[in-house]
Amino acid sequence: MAGLENVVICVTGIGAGKEFSALIVDTVPNLHLQDTGQCFPLYTYEKVADTAQGSLLETQTGYVRKNNIPDDILRDFQQVYGDTSISKEDIFYFVYGILHSPEYKTRFVADLRKSLPRIPFAQDFWAFSKAGRKLAYWHLNYETIDPYPLEEVQTQLNLDSRSFYRVHKMAFAKNGKDVDKTTVIYNTNVKLVGIPLEAYQYTVCGRSAIEWIMERYQVTVDKDSGIRNDPNDWSNEINRK
Repeated sequence: MAGLENVVICVTGIGAGKEFSALIVDTVPNLHLQDTGQCFPLYTYEKVADTAQGSLLETQTGYVRKNNIPDDILRDFQQVYGDTSISKEDIFYFVYGILHSPEYKTRFVADLRKSLPRIPFAQDFWAFSKAGRKLAYWHLNYETIDPYPLEEVQTQLNLDSRSFYRVHKMAFAKNGKDVDKTTVIYNTNVKLVGIPLEAYQYTVCGRSAIEWIMERYQVTVDKDSGIRNDPNDWSNEINRK
């Protein structure tokens, strides 16, 4: 709802066909964002009854915000780590950091396929909490940062922009028989060169973000219905506005 701030950790659903993954969002997610998974918001908002007295926690929209991390969980963390400065928000980002730990996902791979994740007490609380907070920042604000300086190799510059950037199916370049993931062939006119291989280390449901885009951003035709899905149509709509 407009005016009510929240952040939500979305995890892969139980029995999902994809590898376990977690992603944080600050808007209402699609039901199938994480293979019909489950979402865990930091806050819950409850509407104040018309007859109820005002509260210091009440927002200007008429809702009271409640932190979803219980007080007893906060006490457990503070006691285990001997640190009363730990807050509920710190614990929330600790969880996000743990869920992105390669060791955690490898060690508990079987459990994560059958049940919702359980969070252990790590040796260094603040290392995971600070890492989780930084990850959350980049995952939520990736569209606001400067793009990585890739080289765009172009040909046939006499085409209009709509035809020049029309895509059918992207592919990786090849070095002999080997696939070269540092270069993406966007179409016959454009190549993107200089992609760092580290970019493929971050995966969602078992696949890197780059490969997800390459798979989805292509022209396809459904065999049964004959419906054509063309991402260029979306670009054309934007150009007409």
